Amino acid sequence: MALASCCAADQHGLSGAACVVISTSSQPPPSAALLRLLRNQFGLSESALALGLRQAQQEQAPLPVVLWRFGLISLEQFDALLSWQDQE
Repeated sequence: MALASCCAADQHGLSGAACVVISTSSQPPPSAALLRLLRNQFGLSESALALGLRQAQQEQAPLPVVLWRFGLISLEQFDALLSWQDQE
């Protein structure tokens, strides 16, 4: 999978600028179990989840990465999510 990242913050040494991750490979749709986890245990609202899903599809990026990048989940939640996915 090839990834392209365009991040003004990285290029100019600034923080807080939006980054975009674009993959040349399609990402599989998130499982129903993942969506349940995000709603029930992480407390994501339907609108936050819809934003993440739209952006993940547009960028062809993994949903957890998009959710973290948009600040919808914390770094600790991101780590827990990756651990959960490894167990699935």
